[in-house]
Amino acid sequence: MTLEQLRIFLAVAEREHVTRAAEALNLTQSAVSAAIRALENRHGISLFHRVGRRIELTEAGRIFRTEAERVLARAQAAELVLSELGGARRGTLAVQASQTVASYWLPPLLVRFRVSYPGVQVRVTAGNTTSVVQALMDGSTELGFVEGEVEEPALIQIPLVADQLIVVVGLDHPWASGEPIPHARLTETAWIMREPGSGTRAAFEALLPRLDLSLRDVEVALELPSNEAVLAAVEGGGGAAVVSERAAAPHLAAGMLARAGVSLPPRSFKALRHKERYASSAARALLELAG
Repeated sequence: MTLEQLRIFLAVAEREHVTRAAEALNLTQSAVSAAIRALENRHGISLFHRVGRRIELTEAGRIFRTEAERVLARAQAAELVLSELGGARRGTLAVQASQTVASYWLPPLLVRFRVSYPGVQVRVTAGNTTSVVQALMDGSTELGFVEGEVEEPALIQIPLVADQLIVVVGLDHPWASGEPIPHARLTETAWIMREPGSGTRAAFEALLPRLDLSLRDVEVALELPSNEAVLAAVEGGGGAAVVSERAAAPHLAAGMLARAGVSLPPRSFKALRHKERYASSAARALLELAG
């Protein structure tokens, strides 16, 4: 198995189309097909379903995709190390960030980084706090950025900027007036929450015991996998939600949501990296830009 075969497999898996993958890789369609067949024949397994002109990952293909992404990320990290040791500033820096950070804070930082390191390609993957920690532990990413609490002694945690959590509701909700809501009344509404593993959800769950409440005391109407899905559900009258002020700002400005008068403590975004792994100069430069 070669890195080139892994690169071709991932390109096809991402696009679910051999021709488009070949165009993206600047290869012939026959070369891409041959690389996939070589992987399948060597190991006696089907990685893709052929459905008419389309292809879809099999269950084995989905499992293999995760491992292939990790291997290729480690190879790219190794290439970046050798590039730096040779005095060049090129390669690929793998970064993974939780959704709130990746969507609302990280992009301007990466634009500034690009000016200083034009030869370094930054590959950003969005997930939640749990998935970011896992990627750092297995070596598939060099830097992580999260908003949640992390209890992993193998990781260095670097506090960055403050982030304010707020409660948002639909315009027809009883709390839409913005009048102060005592914490004891948090049980009076249904809640729309992010999925387990999200830093925003973890922050809300950690707050409840300080208010003499638990997750069992509040009604969780929906669990959704992204900030935008949560905000859309709240706009639709699904209840209240705890979100980053950064995420809610466009919806509040457009008059699609209201900010409830619930006081919540601030939190901080954090940068994470593994204590025992080499920190590339590109990673160090990005951390310096982050403050």
